[in-house]
Amino acid sequence: MRVPWQVKFGALALIWGGSFLLMKIGLQALEPVQISTLRIASGAATVLLTALVMGVRLPPWGRVWGHLFVAGLVLCSVPFTLFPLGEERVSSALAGIGNATTPLSAVLFTMLLLPADRVDRRTVLAVVAGFVGVVVIMQPWESDGRPDVVGFAMTLLAGASYGLGWTYVKRFLAKDDIGGLGMPAAQLLMGAAQMLAVTLVWWLLHREAEPTGIPAPWSPVPGAGPVLWPVVAILVLGVVGTGLAFVLQYDVVREVGPTVGATVTYVIPVVAVVLGTVFLHERLQWPQVAGAAIVLASAVAIGRVRRRPVALPEGEVLEELTPSASSRTSTR
Repeated sequence: MRVPWQVKFGALALIWGGSFLLMKIGLQALEPVQISTLRIASGAATVLLTALVMGVRLPPWGRVWGHLFVAGLVLCSVPFTLFPLGEERVSSALAGIGNATTPLSAVLFTMLLLPADRVDRRTVLAVVAGFVGVVVIMQPWESDGRPDVVGFAMTLLAGASYGLGWTYVKRFLAKDDIGGLGMPAAQLLMGAAQMLAVTLVWWLLHREAEPTGIPAPWSPVPGAGPVLWPVVAILVLGVVGTGLAFVLQYDVVREVGPTVGATVTYVIPVVAVVLGTVFLHERLQWPQVAGAAIVLASAVAIGRVRRRPVALPEGEVLEELTPSASSRTSTR
């Protein structure tokens, strides 16, 4: 039975919007570094297994793997670690809003790394408006009641890392894309290797710390409660949110094109806010709601102004803002 693309689209919005809720649950028993490592490793295993079943090959060894190392760093390791770090300080709803700034940062990095790609005045104005929205969310004029500046800044840096990653991929990897799941599988593989090394170093630095020594790299947070559901939450985040979600996105883009597929980006913060409100009883103050609306409106405006379709090897379309749909394993 063929699953309609609308169902897959809805599943993507729910999966990626729910990733912030799952990270919040994972933080009940796991450190941010452990969450990132488990997420990327399980996501890589899922995509690699899917690619193997489909008979998709990895990119040939050479300079492309150096670029994949960077792509794995800025599209996986850095944002997947910064988001849970930020959620130690801010709500999952606010982290979802921080993710919405990705299109804004993508424009800025395009101006820096792809000077041949002209950025028109309307796009620049949309970016400026988006950052005004960020200022409104942070409420610098308030001394009490505003979001934790460091925590929210981490979520903004995570979103900016996606923007940098997409731009980097467009500049250095677009011509090497072999199609299918090969590039994203390799990218996740590099991210998993990076996070395994980071986790080992993190553990060596904390194993003898008093009074919160970590006996093993996989040990839960000292004094944490039951670990079953936090671990299950992150495995779901990795297998479903970082592995299966990419396959769903690939199917949606193939069926209806990237113009429709890319609109899921604008639904994710809404889903994150709703889930955080319903399940975690989180509340946003009116400046955060107003600022989020400004940021989302700016992201939508950028998407409408800057779409320029270009054919990709697997029959997808490359949009100027999102350099390679096939290299984007998960941006949430």
